[in-house]
Amino acid sequence: MSAHGHVDLGHTVAGWTGTTLALLGFAGAGAAVCAAWTPGIWIGLGAVAAAGIVTWLLHLAGWGKPSGPRPEAEWDWRKRDTGARAGHTECLGCRAGGPRRAVAAAPRPRSAASLPAADGGA
Repeated sequence: MSAHGHVDLGHTVAGWTGTTLALLGFAGAGAAVCAAWTPGIWIGLGAVAAAGIVTWLLHLAGWGKPSGPRPEAEWDWRKRDTGARAGHTECLGCRAGGPRRAVAAAPRPRSAASLPAADGGA
């Protein structure tokens, strides 16, 4: 058993790629600070910004995951998210992906019939 228990930690291609690019950008910017090389600082910070954009684009392409836990069968980090094309409900990244995704990912009002009974179902 892992230190985190038996849970979905959300390891995805988008997550690993973005983390790696951001780490390289921060390390490059840090090395440029130590070397007092101003253009290198901006290059490193640009790589960090690019990491966010690349992660977002990979999420929109289906290499990320929707919010919340996934079924255990989908925990493998190479598993594509087939619902990403239509957009995820409650996902700011999907809503920022364009008008078509924003409509598909917009939260829908719940009807009274879908709400749980106030008396505990009795």
